[in-house]
Amino acid sequence: MLNQNDERPSADSLSRRSFLEAGSVALAAAALGGASLSAQQPSATSPNASGSNPGQENLPLLKENPSSNTPPRTDRGDIGPIWYSFDLNHKRLENGGWTHQVTQRELPPSRDLAGVNMRLTAGSFRELHWHTADEWAYMIYGSARVTVLNPDGTIQIEDVSKGDLWFFPAGFPHSIQGLASDGCEFLLVFDEGFFSEENTFSISEWVAHTPPEILEKNFRLSSSELSKLPTRELFIFPAALPQSLEHDRQSAGGPSAVSPIQYIFRAGSMPPTKSSPQGEVRIVDSRNFPASKSVAAGIVTLKPGGLRELHWHPTAAEWQFYIAGSGRMTVIAPGGRARTMDFNANDVGFVPTAAGHYIENTGSSDLIFLEMFKLDQFLEFSLNNWIRRLPPEMVSAHLNLDASSISRIPAEKLAIL
Repeated sequence: MLNQNDERPSADSLSRRSFLEAGSVALAAAALGGASLSAQQPSATSPNASGSNPGQENLPLLKENPSSNTPPRTDRGDIGPIWYSFDLNHKRLENGGWTHQVTQRELPPSRDLAGVNMRLTAGSFRELHWHTADEWAYMIYGSARVTVLNPDGTIQIEDVSKGDLWFFPAGFPHSIQGLASDGCEFLLVFDEGFFSEENTFSISEWVAHTPPEILEKNFRLSSSELSKLPTRELFIFPAALPQSLEHDRQSAGGPSAVSPIQYIFRAGSMPPTKSSPQGEVRIVDSRNFPASKSVAAGIVTLKPGGLRELHWHPTAAEWQFYIAGSGRMTVIAPGGRARTMDFNANDVGFVPTAAGHYIENTGSSDLIFLEMFKLDQFLEFSLNNWIRRLPPEMVSAHLNLDASSISRIPAEKLAIL
């Protein structure tokens, strides 16, 4: 799970917890001067002794998750898993690309959304197929040509690149093909927690399992022609690069066959919904991307030290995907429960419905991540905004802050601080 720029610790390097313990012992020795060695060691009831681990440790994992293994004092109780990583899961490697997924099987609280990370080399196809779930996608790298067919026979054929989105409704047949020079990589998000890429309706499997005489009647082709059909699922496979976009559109029927619905959204070129010197947020939902009726998303960039302010989403759980950088999130749930975890590129985060949380950039480069919800509109409450919309006397009674302190809390929803 290490990022490419991280160095693996040597076998005799100290874990963060061991380092903290050693540092505390050194400070104690300096303070006590000539005290004996036994007096310098932490007592059995001290915090350092409570957190120490004299046995085996997975040092790379400790390095990736310091806030879980040495949690802040504000953490308490158990709210269930809020972290997983695509790099922990099996990768299906095909001739032409690969895919792996994080679903409710890996992240049990995530009942609404599941994610698939996929790579296609130049020319390679994710074959013609459809799903029982809506498909929302974010282009991470490179470029691809996508197609999607409407029930009325109209079709959209489009080239997409880094930062672009698409939304394909459940049951609508579609395809994805990597373009020059290095194909593409993208994230797919489905509005079913137990979705699986293994349960896709594929054109290759359909024809492979239909009696030949039925195919002859349906396609009006001879048996010799049909003998060339695939006999198993193609899934991901290499092919020649396509001709021009205009050529493909004309081959599909020209202007009369063009879809009246836009299933592509150029999120990378839209202005930020919220921005500050510390970062920016782009909100994409059915209000500016009408086709996306079941997935709403925030595309967030946090500068080093930037904070996604304390907030909550009232009606849906949040499924996150981390694209770049490193950060930390604390989730606060009823009953005084709180959990803090660290996140890096290719990790998935989860926030239960209506749970308070924040995300902080803890690294030296931009933290970029996606927030996704099974909703048609992005909904959010800001803790600062709530506090400032109340009479100051009411806030003082609850938080013991005087009027001067309350007045310095930001009054508007800033998203990023």
